[in-house]
Amino acid sequence: MTEITTSVASVTASTAARTASVTSSASGSAGLTSDFETFLKMLTAQARYQDPLEPIDSTEYAAQLAQFSMVEQQVQTNDTLTALFAQMDSSNMAALAGWVGMEIRADTPVYFDGQPVTVSPGVAPTADAAYLVVTGADGREVQRSMIDLTGDPVQWAGVDDSGAPFANGVYAFSVASFRNGTEITPVTTEVYGRISEAQFKDNAVVLVLEGGPSVAASEVSALREGG
Repeated sequence: MTEITTSVASVTASTAARTASVTSSASGSAGLTSDFETFLKMLTAQARYQDPLEPIDSTEYAAQLAQFSMVEQQVQTNDTLTALFAQMDSSNMAALAGWVGMEIRADTPVYFDGQPVTVSPGVAPTADAAYLVVTGADGREVQRSMIDLTGDPVQWAGVDDSGAPFANGVYAFSVASFRNGTEITPVTTEVYGRISEAQFKDNAVVLVLEGGPSVAASEVSALREGG
């Protein structure tokens, strides 16, 4: 009986010190400390009221303490991992903050504010004619103009055939490629848009462009300083 009591007291002292340290550094440890104190009370009562003729083996006490200690360490590990992930997210957000104000190239609508829009047209390799097609926010085509077949970037000035400027707003861009007068499979057309915000959404980085359009960071093919 004396051996058991001494063993329990020794484990209690060391575990209590460890528990107190954890409590001061992790919010979830307060409940763990309370549970451990309850466990010790139950263990003490079990030792006090055991049958003297059939005393509980000290190894059983040790096994119970070891099991509880394993659970305690697992909870602490989970808390530590959560803190590390939070720190990593903060670091990622700090890095993304440097993207705000820069321009990305992606297959996305962009906001036209009177300044030319840089378009990287996707011209089909076998095309003998290609047209830059511009549509408004309502999905209706507002302009179609012939471009060369090289696929080099073009500047959309945002003016109609009479030279009048289009209204500020969100516009989408695509290329209609033709071969012998027949339209063929289109190729992705990308445009440059300025980033106004970077955010995490559904475990992914989303870049919000000026005027409201948004695009996943994974869909960005180029990044440049804002003009």
